[in-house]
Amino acid sequence: MKTIDLPLRYHTPDTWAEQVLAKPLELLNDHAHLEKKAAGNALELLHRWPEPNPPENWVAAMTAVARDEVEHLAIVCRLLARRGGKLTKQHRNEYATALRNHVRVGRGTDDLVDRLIVASLIEARSCERFYLLAQACDTPPTASAGTAAPSGDLELAKLYRSLWASEHGHYLSFLQLAEGVQPKAKVAQRWDEFLDFEAALIQQQSPGPRMHSGVG
Repeated sequence: MKTIDLPLRYHTPDTWAEQVLAKPLELLNDHAHLEKKAAGNALELLHRWPEPNPPENWVAAMTAVARDEVEHLAIVCRLLARRGGKLTKQHRNEYATALRNHVRVGRGTDDLVDRLIVASLIEARSCERFYLLAQACDTPPTASAGTAAPSGDLELAKLYRSLWASEHGHYLSFLQLAEGVQPKAKVAQRWDEFLDFEAALIQQQSPGPRMHSGVG
C-alpha cells in the first residue's frame, strides 16, 4: 500500500490498530453497522438537493456511494458470520453523532454543505483507520500475539486494503459535490473549521473495538 495522503489534522497512532484487533468480531460488527449507515446516508443525501430536480452528477454520485457501501456491508457481514460472529441490532457511534450535531441545520445550502463535509470526514477517518488495520494485519504473527485475529491475518489485510482505496475516493467525491453547492472558497473555509473540530473530537472518543474509537 502507498502512504496515505489525507488532510486529517490528528494522525491515529499505530497502537490503535493493535488495540482494536484484539477483539476482531466486535470490530467487524461495528464496521458492518458503519457501512449500513453510510449507504443510508448517501440515499438520504440524494433527496437533499435544494431544487426539485437534482442534476445527473448528484444522482450518479450518491447512488454510486450507496452501491459501494452496500457491497462492503455484504462482504463484512459474510466475514463476520464465517468467523462465528453476529450483526447486532443495536449500534451507537458517538463520533458520527457529534459531527452531525455540528451541522448548521435548517440553513439552506449551509446545511447541505455541512452534511457533505461530515460525510467526507467520516470517509477520510475511516480511510486512515483501514490503512492502519491493513498494515497491522500484514505484520507476521508473533509468539505473544495470543488473540483471535490481529497480526498475520491476511484475509483481514486484504479486506482493509480494498476498503482503503474505495473510501479515499468517497472522501473526495463528497468534497467535490459540496463545491457544486457553494463557492469553493466558502466550502474550504468550513472544511477548515470541521478539520479542527474533528481532530479534537476523535481524540475524545473512548477506546474499544470500534472503527472510530479513541486510543487507550
